[in-house]
Amino acid sequence: MKNRDEQFMTKSIDLSIENIKNGGGPFGAVIVKDGEVIAAGVNKVTKNTDPTAHAEVIAIREAAKKLGTFDLSGCVIYASCEPCPMCLGAIYWAHIDKIFYGNTKYDAKDIGFDDSFIYDEIERPINERKIETAQLLHNKAIVAFKEWGVKVDKIEY
Repeated sequence: MKNRDEQFMTKSIDLSIENIKNGGGPFGAVIVKDGEVIAAGVNKVTKNTDPTAHAEVIAIREAAKKLGTFDLSGCVIYASCEPCPMCLGAIYWAHIDKIFYGNTKYDAKDIGFDDSFIYDEIERPINERKIETAQLLHNKAIVAFKEWGVKVDKIEY
């Protein structure tokens, strides 16, 4: 199994290197299910002018589309770098079983991809965060949640 894991990790690393040559960021990811690569992604933040177009998110979107489900249980993700907070959240929401990564978040920080401010912000009380945040129209917004709560034919996720 270890050899297969190394093969899949090598694929994600190769994608990250190739993406640099194509004008993208140095990140790649592959998603594997039952020993087969079902999706791959590279960082397309600048190419797509999309701050959410990280390699892991793109791979998750591709895998979900290919499998026809938002639940990627039974899948493993191989990322060329330790997932950032956004990607980690997406991996958890997708119910991916295991994460393998190559570079660490500290390696990423050393080349200018520093996510530590996000981890710091999450820990702060809302009123102390750098981006001003305020609750507005809670009484109106809660209506949707109440309707969802009693909906009998909803698809849980």
